[in-house]
Amino acid sequence: MYYGWQPYYPMESMPRLPVLLLALCTALPADPIGEVFQRLYNFDFPSAHSVLDRHLDAQPDDPMGHSTRAAVLLFYELDRLGILEAELFADDRRLTDDKKKLRPDPDVRTRFFGAVETAQSRAQSVLATRPSDPDALYALCMSQGLVVDYTALIDKKNMASLSLAKRANACAQRLLKEHPNVHDAYVTVGFTEYLVGSLPFFVRWFVRFDGVEGSKRQGIRVLQQASQSGRYLGPFAKILLAVAWLREKNPHESRRLLAEFNRDYPGNQLVRRELDKLSERLSPGAASSP
Repeated sequence: MYYGWQPYYPMESMPRLPVLLLALCTALPADPIGEVFQRLYNFDFPSAHSVLDRHLDAQPDDPMGHSTRAAVLLFYELDRLGILEAELFADDRRLTDDKKKLRPDPDVRTRFFGAVETAQSRAQSVLATRPSDPDALYALCMSQGLVVDYTALIDKKNMASLSLAKRANACAQRLLKEHPNVHDAYVTVGFTEYLVGSLPFFVRWFVRFDGVEGSKRQGIRVLQQASQSGRYLGPFAKILLAVAWLREKNPHESRRLLAEFNRDYPGNQLVRRELDKLSERLSPGAASSP
């Protein structure tokens, strides 16, 4: 999965049912990972961690649990630092200015990479005996993609992140080849396609991704598939599509996607703010306002 990554170059140019009913108050939800993502998309990070704590207490060897922990930590840090807003919605000058203001939390960093390492170790242990296990492959791909995001968005090591992104994309391609119904993997594939298609020609000449043509139109089509059928990452695919449509000069489609996301996750104030700004921009008479 690597999601939310954008290069330094301007894009314009370039969650079991409990056995005992008595335990309902503290039992895990039917799909704990889905519940975590529900809370993550609402930016309710403390309760997302609480669900994960209970899940991992019950299943400490679940690689998906640990990779999802890393996702929550990453999103928390991106939100705290204001990076999602700067990277996804602001112009490129602000992106460059904000680069100087980053102060990553060293404790969050330690916990993030610890969760990634544990997820990958647990996933590899499963794959050693079941090489095509879909959950283990998914956890492996997700954790690889999260490292791409951290490297590019927080560490600002964009060239290093490109090399990492190749591995994440190859993992997603393998997952889809063996398990084509794991539609969340289309987020990585679609975004990679769009990203490479957005890179300047001279950069694209040196950057080669297996199975990627560099077509923005194809990238958007794949992201649309992920947004409609992704189990955990479908909502995030909507955000990526909204950003893509903004950059492709289709703000009405972007507003529609942001409105759907806001309807489903009203606790996400970032999306609410961006939806309000976009709606104001598209309102009648906005162009003539001072």
